[in-house]
Amino acid sequence: MTPPARRDGTPDKDQQPRKLRASEIQLSNARPARRQNVSARKRQASARSVAESLGADWLYEGDAPAAGDGIRLQKVLAQAGVASRRHAEVLIDKGRVEVNGKTVTKQGVRVNPNVDVIRVDGVRIHVNEDLEYFILNKPRGVLSTMSDDEGRLCVGDIVAEKVASGQRLFHVGRLDSDTEGLLILTNDGELANRLMHPKYEVSKTYLATVLGEADRRLVTTLKKGIELEDGPAKADYVQIVDTHEGQSLLRIELHEGRKHIVRRMLKEAGFPVQRLVRTKIHTVQLGEQKPGSLRALNNSELTSLFKAVQL
Repeated sequence: MTPPARRDGTPDKDQQPRKLRASEIQLSNARPARRQNVSARKRQASARSVAESLGADWLYEGDAPAAGDGIRLQKVLAQAGVASRRHAEVLIDKGRVEVNGKTVTKQGVRVNPNVDVIRVDGVRIHVNEDLEYFILNKPRGVLSTMSDDEGRLCVGDIVAEKVASGQRLFHVGRLDSDTEGLLILTNDGELANRLMHPKYEVSKTYLATVLGEADRRLVTTLKKGIELEDGPAKADYVQIVDTHEGQSLLRIELHEGRKHIVRRMLKEAGFPVQRLVRTKIHTVQLGEQKPGSLRALNNSELTSLFKAVQL
């Protein structure tokens, strides 16, 4: 304790501090620090390395990489909804992630989501934000074109706002004017071409209202195949949903893509179509979507389509 001072500021002689004996003095064996001042940059780098080792590099997202450096692979996987960043690192460690056909097992690899093809367990992951995928419930009477010289209502009119904003969309395949239902719109030419290519046998499901009360004989006929003017055609699956007052409701699944194929098959079988709705392409379903409405495909649906056409 500091002794009290006199009025002139000097300590009272009677209160002078006692001198320590040599035996009371303790020496420290600690070494002095080599550098007493650590720059802020060094401290930042050290903190970053600790955060990255713990899978928490998101704490430093403010330091975005240069445009040419790309984005960390685990971050891209997390943004695509594949897994958390920490679990994405586990997937990488186990060799379950591929970039452009090469397995990645090193952490910290940077990728360009708009260029690189990324797969997890062999399944392509949608990470390119420039590519867009929509489902349209095409109403009856609307042409499957993006424009029409005669001014008739077409798919392009329904998505006019998106096209005007710079989104270059096109429809995958066609539905004739009188047919309603699921139509995929995208700007991904590779996916569109593969979905339409007969090699991949992508299934399509329809609900058909026909004249006549169908029975098992019709089911057998459609599944065995019907001879048409451009060759035989057959359904992969046929179900009689209902029959009522001279009409029947059928669910038909096939992978054929020829023009008016369902209408021609049923007409040839003696059950002309009164109404036709496409409800499903592969695993992508129309559901309760209203006619004329548009919605984006989710990651699960996209992954399923990529897998179906080996992308």
